[in-house]
Amino acid sequence: MAKKTGRELIKLKSTESPYLYFTKKNKRTKTERLELKKYDPVLRRHAVFREAK
Repeated sequence: MAKKTGRELIKLKSTESPYLYFTKKNKRTKTERLELKKYDPVLRRHAVFREAK
């Protein structure tokens, strides 16, 4: 059986458009919600992406 790493797939949703971005996060060390500034292809510029449920 494989060892569990604690990393899980999360959804990042743009605050300005309906675009979604998927990434992995270590839930053992980072318990708060993730917020990153990434490129949004719908807006064609950088926007803030927040972790969605």
